[in-house]
This record gives sequence, C-alpha cells and structure tokens, in this order.
Amino acid sequence: MPFVLTQPPPAAALGVFLPNSPLAIVIVLSLVVGLLMVLLFGYTSNQKAIKVAKDQLKAHLLAVRLYQDQLPVVLRTYGRIILGTGRYIRLAFMPLLYVIIPITLLIVQVDRYLGSVPMQTAQPFLVTVQTAPDTLNGVSLQLPAEMSISAPAVHVPADNEVVWRVVAQKDGEYDINVLSGGQTYSKTVVVAGDVSRLSPERMRDRFWERIFVSGEPALPDSSPIESIAVTYLPRNINFAWLEWNWIVLFFVLSMVAGFIFKEVLGIEI
Repeated sequence: MPFVLTQPPPAAALGVFLPNSPLAIVIVLSLVVGLLMVLLFGYTSNQKAIKVAKDQLKAHLLAVRLYQDQLPVVLRTYGRIILGTGRYIRLAFMPLLYVIIPITLLIVQVDRYLGSVPMQTAQPFLVTVQTAPDTLNGVSLQLPAEMSISAPAVHVPADNEVVWRVVAQKDGEYDINVLSGGQTYSKTVVVAGDVSRLSPERMRDRFWERIFVSGEPALPDSSPIESIAVTYLPRNINFAWLEWNWIVLFFVLSMVAGFIFKEVLGIEI
C-alpha cells in the first residue's frame, strides 16, 4: 500500500528553528552567513599582509593620478599595480576557498527548501519517467488514494520518456510508485502550502548531478528506470519591490551584511 504522511515536514528541519517564511529565512541566513564568512576569512587569512597589500595598491593608484602626465612613471606604476593585485589575490585565495566551499554546500541544502514551491491541492503537475529504450511500454504509475491521473500517459520514444499528468486532492507527503519489470520504484511528492523539503528528481547513477539536483537516494544500478521527475514550480521572493530568486537575494544580502560586519569587527578583506 502507498505510504502517506498527513503533515509536510516543517521548515525547522533545516537544522535550526526558522520562521516559516521564505523571505525571513533568507534574511536570517544572510545575516548569519555574512558574519561567519567575515570571521572565517579573518581567522584563516594573514591580516597584516593583506592590509599592507591593499595599502600598496592604494598608493600605486594614487601615483597614477598624481603623475598621469609622466608616461614612464605611469607605466612602471601600472606594472606594480598588476604585481600588487596578484599578491593580494594570492593572500586572499585560500581564505576565500575556505569560505566558498561551506557556502556552496549550504546553498545546495537550503535550495531543497527555497528553490521550488510545493505542489498545491488541485494543481495539475507532471510526472516524467525516463527508462531504458526497451522498457518504455512496460512502465506504469501507481498513485496513493489522495492522487489521481488527470490525462492519459504520453510516450515520447525519442527521449525514452513516459509523462503523466497528476492531481492531488489534499496536502501531504506522498510516495508515488513506478512499476517496471515486476519491480517498484518510488518517488516522493510534497503537496503543501508552506516551506517544505523538495526533491524534483530521483536518479540512477549521475553522482555529482544527484548532489545538486536530487534529495533522495539513487535508484538501483540494475533498475530499468533512469529517473523519476516531478515539475515543481520555481519560487520567487518579493523584496524591495522586485521578485528575486532566493540564491541571488541571499548573495546580495550576505555580501551587504559581510561588509557591515567587517567594518564593525575591523577585519581586512
């Protein structure tokens, strides 16, 4: 029998308590990450050397303005600017690497919650199954009682895909089952009105793609099913009279927070 949970997973499953509002989550994360980013950079970098490198660059730029009518001086100064920029990049590279890696991993996880909107009750959505070439016609879809197929299956032989249009009658977290060759392969679908953890696709193999796209275990290597996907809609967040992708808004707010914290804490970046 299909398994169903009556309540969607809360936004607190992010690991800490957060308000169930996408904008509030982005603001809180941006402030926390902006502070941690500055602290980590300050701890892992040579602050004295970075300050000296920045001061030298400022001096060279000032020399270009003061001696702009003396071509030999300007050319020598541009050479020093290039060397100084390389020195600064070398000093900042490893600290930035220490910052970028955890932020990338954080974005991948948070995108499970904020990247897309859960399915809504009575909102049709597509279930797309990609199969091996010789099993296309032997695939069927089994749904829980709270869901129904609203249109006949469409077979796309050129892409080895079968597509169903499905509608849910009530909120919940459901397992839909794809049957092929006497085996059953499940895919989680979330129908909810708030922030929930979503996985748009379950895949076989493709390790690195699964890390960024799928939040579910891989399909078995021996499975004739290559992938099972559902069409969650992308989420946009309203902020400052504009619609934002959450990642873009997160980067803008975290950079603003980072520059504020660096001034307050006196950390050279």
